[in-house]
Amino acid sequence: MESLRVRFAPSPTGALHIGGARTALYNWLAARGSGGTLVLRIEDTDRERSTPENVEQILDALRWLELDWDEGPISQFERAPRHSERLDELLDSGAAYRDATTGAEVQEWRKENPGRGYRGMALEGAAAEGAAIRLRVPDEGETVVADAIRGEIRFRNDLQDDPVIARADGSVLYNFAVAVDDADMGITDVIRGDDHLSNTPRQLLVLEALGEEPPRYAHLPLLHGPDGKKLSKRHGAASVQELREAGFLPAAVRNYLALLGWGAEDDETLLATDELVHRFSIDRVGRAAAIFDEKKLRWMNGRYMRDESLDRYEAELAGHLARNDPAAAAEFAAATPEARREACEIVRDKAQVVTEVWPLISFLFTEPRIEDVDPKIWSKVMKPGTRSLLRKADEAIAAAEPFDAETLEAGLRELIDSEGVSATKVLQPIRVAITGSNVSPGIFESLVALGRERVVARLDRAVGHLGDRLPGDDSDPG
Repeated sequence: MESLRVRFAPSPTGALHIGGARTALYNWLAARGSGGTLVLRIEDTDRERSTPENVEQILDALRWLELDWDEGPISQFERAPRHSERLDELLDSGAAYRDATTGAEVQEWRKENPGRGYRGMALEGAAAEGAAIRLRVPDEGETVVADAIRGEIRFRNDLQDDPVIARADGSVLYNFAVAVDDADMGITDVIRGDDHLSNTPRQLLVLEALGEEPPRYAHLPLLHGPDGKKLSKRHGAASVQELREAGFLPAAVRNYLALLGWGAEDDETLLATDELVHRFSIDRVGRAAAIFDEKKLRWMNGRYMRDESLDRYEAELAGHLARNDPAAAAEFAAATPEARREACEIVRDKAQVVTEVWPLISFLFTEPRIEDVDPKIWSKVMKPGTRSLLRKADEAIAAAEPFDAETLEAGLRELIDSEGVSATKVLQPIRVAITGSNVSPGIFESLVALGRERVVARLDRAVGHLGDRLPGDDSDPG
């Protein structure tokens, strides 16, 4: 396989969008799969919107996704002297010229010359001072984009304007800088979103005028939401940072993003990163817009969380708490290693994202207050007859020997059968009494993790509270 040189070239005008992350991933997979090179280039010529903070956001997002690069980050703005050199080459050869025509004048020209691309008038001497620079486009023929995904796309030259490639102050525009950078960096393949497709003929014309061999192009279909519209914040998380804060795992995000437009030959869904590297090929990317569905990503993330090693699971939770809830992080860290590990073990099948973990297991580290239980939840499960059932459950749990999930389940099932009630009428009051919530990991595993002493104490407290709130609650629970 040919060793590829690819580049990921974000503009640092904000956080790394999910679509940009997929572009970065595809370039990374192409480089790693071919034993090639990934160049990270920061296209920061928009000086008003390009900030060091935005650059760091992008780098941080790539690091979190575990997408490393081989060269860079290279600032496009800092390459301005090189851009000027190549611009002078075109002026000297006549492939570019100075033109002082205003935008309004170009619009007026178009009205008078429908169906033709604008051609400027080359200025020389004093008249050329302070004028913008345009690239000469051939009057005949076509500029052909040989796209790996879309096939050949032809652009008639006579319909294209002579594009401005540098402002009057000498600063070059995007399409010129990109073409020069791709040539200087030896980029063999440009993999990017199809919102850049309209730029490609201009970049090809620049490369041709400079005498450079163009790279191969592959323009990825854009990401849409489930409603078929362009992906945005209304569909949920729109940036990598938001996915991270929502509790997704980087491995799951990589897997899911890889499948947005590309698929393995056997349509397998869950693919480890080394498998993605081995299988990925740009020729299997489809032309249709890919649908980003956060619900599907949640499902995939849940699968990854269940398969995660306990050490990694604990580290992900600890990192999330440290960033978002220092008090909870301190409580988690203060617990014994055994307690932390057991908590992570019992919640693995329950949580789909890391943000769901602490609410499900916090009862193991912090004493829940009955006064803080949602009144609707309390009133729904603590019915007349519940006090009597809780007392009997308390006795069964206190007598369980050994104190393990199997013994506890057998004892409580026996109580449920003997009382002739549904399991919900016994197990849900126990759950609310010990956790302060109606949602938790498996109830029997939760009892074991909490320990006999704390379980009995919390059940006793709930029985006493019910005695205060429901006097004489010793009625038939049926």
